Amino acid sequence: MHLSSLFKTLLASSLVAATLISGANAADKEQKYIIATASTGGTYYPVGVGIATIASLKLAKDHKMTFSAISSAGSGENIDMMEKKEVNFAILQGLFGSMAWQGKAKYKDQPKKDLRSVSMLWQNVEHFTVLKDIATTGNIKDLKNLYGKGFSISERNSGSRVSAEVILDALGIDYTKMSLEYLGYNPSAAALQDGKIKGMNTPAGAPASAVTSVFASMGPSKITVLDFSDDDLAKIVEQYPAWSRYVIKANTYPGQTKDINTIAQPNLLVATADTPDEVVYLLTKTMYENLPFLNSVNKATLAMSIEKAIDGLPMPLHPGAVKFYQEKGIKIPDRLLMK
Repeated sequence: MHLSSLFKTLLASSLVAATLISGANAADKEQKYIIATASTGGTYYPVGVGIATIASLKLAKDHKMTFSAISSAGSGENIDMMEKKEVNFAILQGLFGSMAWQGKAKYKDQPKKDLRSVSMLWQNVEHFTVLKDIATTGNIKDLKNLYGKGFSISERNSGSRVSAEVILDALGIDYTKMSLEYLGYNPSAAALQDGKIKGMNTPAGAPASAVTSVFASMGPSKITVLDFSDDDLAKIVEQYPAWSRYVIKANTYPGQTKDINTIAQPNLLVATADTPDEVVYLLTKTMYENLPFLNSVNKATLAMSIEKAIDGLPMPLHPGAVKFYQEKGIKIPDRLLMK
């Protein structure tokens, strides 16, 4: 299904859920919960909309709960909104979640202890997409060819920007020598196609719609996604052990005939500590009982499974999620249980 058609379907489904609530019992006021995602051109937003839609459809009538997903600048803004109690749930990069929970980097000496894990979702795949004339070797260090040239490192308050800075610092690539733009995923893709920049950073589950857009309009003869060597990966992991090898298979993007050897980190769904246990339990249960629906929303969710649900989580689980996983026989390590 075309992306625009899919979202029309999802939005229509959300309206159906709202109608179910009103018709069931107008006297009972529904509980409304918000999931913060990221830029509309990445993977967080469509998956967040999918989770909100299926949860509303399944929980509206009997439990009087509705969910909605909102776009945002990404992980950094999501954590800010959770701290301000503006949202109940958010999708975060594993690296950003780890920094926030431990009080490191941007959150130095200010750990965000109100965050609770709900589930690992899928891997956030690094896409450093550049014009072919920049990619003299095809390796990530070709970004040095962007010194003095336009590069979108993603939005200022996003996890994408932070993860890019960690990666480039580890590899000795001085991004301050680039002419940096701070654009969301779709604006980055538009700027690259319009010749306003020569590269963009768009980490997301593969396929990422912004990258698909660029490949479809410009073709693989004009743009490419840079590879990471094993040595590159080792240097990055030495700084933060959040990434692992990820291969984007040929034909993932229009005209892409060869595998792309990149890296990835986990994405996770988190909740505020004060979100009711029953809400988190029901959302987690609904998500895993309806994976085929999420798979139809975005292929990145094909990586999701109950067996991988607690892999790589950087902070303790919410009690509502613990209840669901224990019912499914998942052994939960002590580090993921709040004392």
